[in-house]
Amino acid sequence: MLTSKEKNNEINTISSGSKIQGDFTSSGDIRIDGQLNGSIKTEGRLVLGEKGLIEGVVSCKTAIVSGEIKATIKSENLLTLKSTAKVLGEIIAGQLAVEPGAIFTGKCSMGPVIKKINKTNHLSSEEAKEKPA
Repeated sequence: MLTSKEKNNEINTISSGSKIQGDFTSSGDIRIDGQLNGSIKTEGRLVLGEKGLIEGVVSCKTAIVSGEIKATIKSENLLTLKSTAKVLGEIIAGQLAVEPGAIFTGKCSMGPVIKKINKTNHLSSEEAKEKPA
């Protein structure tokens, strides 16, 4: 088992050649070099290796992506797309760093304004439900 030197805790890994179907939840860091079809939620860092693939919804504190994501990814803090990254979907991040060569197709929202927008959209949808047709 890998351990994080920064936090002194274990890192969950999905190795190359592994395929997992379903939802994955962790309080620690996660490294994926295999394939995950489903949602992933971690209170730590997500690292997606060059051969890694995620199809689903991703929620994490920070992420470093070198592989492929076909999903909505929500990174509370920094999301880094390495030069080998391929992202097809929606990015919601506090900060975004994109290396030359990375491929991104989809929608991107970032910065502290995101929390305000999400809160406003949530309130607007509740008001719409309360109004009679």
